[in-house]
Amino acid sequence: MKSFVIGIAGGTGSGKSTFTNRLKAEFPEELTVVYYDNYYKAQNDKTLEERKRTNYDSPDSLDTELFLKQLKRLKSGKEIECPVYDFMVYNRTDKVTRIKPHPIILVEGILALSDARLRNLMDIKIYVEADADERILRRVTRDVKERGRDLDGIIDQYLTTVKPMHYIYVEPTKALADFVINGGKNEVAFMMVSNEIRHILVSSEL
Repeated sequence: MKSFVIGIAGGTGSGKSTFTNRLKAEFPEELTVVYYDNYYKAQNDKTLEERKRTNYDSPDSLDTELFLKQLKRLKSGKEIECPVYDFMVYNRTDKVTRIKPHPIILVEGILALSDARLRNLMDIKIYVEADADERILRRVTRDVKERGRDLDGIIDQYLTTVKPMHYIYVEPTKALADFVINGGKNEVAFMMVSNEIRHILVSSEL
C-alpha cells in the first residue's frame, strides 16, 4: 500500500488542528495524522529554563531528518514509532507512539511546508490562515488550558520568537501551498478536501 499524503501548515492558532480533527472524524478508518510537533529535538542536556528559551518556531528546533525517514516509511506502507513530545516540560519523552499506515496520511505543523524534501512527499499541500489577533488569542487559551503555561511566559515567547519567526519561516510557505483556506471551520474548504479524499479512496480501490 502506498499512502496519499496531505500537508497542513499555517501559523500558531490558525485552525490547523481544528481542520485536521474534522477530517480525522470524517474518515476515522482511512486516515492517520502525524504531527510535526512531536519531532522537536530532545534537549536532555538543558535545564528547564534553558529549554523554555529555545526558539521552537525555527526549523532548526525540529528533527527533520528523523521525520523524513519515518514519513517515507509510513508512506510506503510500513509502521513507525513516532516520538512523543511533552509540552509541559519542553522536551521529548522516552516514549513512542506506534502509527500504522493508512490510505490517507495528514502531516500537520506550523512548518510542515518549510522543507522542500517534505513538500516533495506530499500530494496535496494546504495552508490555513487566520487573523493575527485571533491566532494569539487561541494560542493563549490553548497554552493556559492544555500546557500549563502562565500568561507572562506566553506573551514573552510570542513577542520574542513566535511572531517574528512566523513572518520569516511560516507565512512564506503560503505561496507553496496548493490550497489556502481561511480558518479550520471553513465549510467550503472542508467539503472540497473531503470530496477529494473520497475520490482518492475510491480510485485506490479500482
